[in-house]
Amino acid sequence: MLIFLFSLSLFVALFSLISCFYAHARIKKHEQFTKDLDWSVVSNITGDLATLKKTIQTLNNRINGMHSPKVADEEVLRYMATRNQQPTLVTNNNNKTVGG
Repeated sequence: MLIFLFSLSLFVALFSLISCFYAHARIKKHEQFTKDLDWSVVSNITGDLATLKKTIQTLNNRINGMHSPKVADEEVLRYMATRNQQPTLVTNNNNKTVGG
């Protein structure tokens, strides 16, 4: 039992050491990427992100507007039904002959 606990604690210690080295490497890489950032660059990025967000929202609103019907289908059917019931009084007074 003592050997099992010793090997388990050794494994946990090695795992934590490896994960600490991995975290340190990631932090170092992140610091290298953000070394040249200053407040003007951060503010420009923030403004660009806000503009991009507004553009995406506008595009989504346009796309959603294309899928929503402007006139309900029931209104169109009701209009067509009332139009078909009314008699059409169209007379053709165009009796001109063309040609020779």
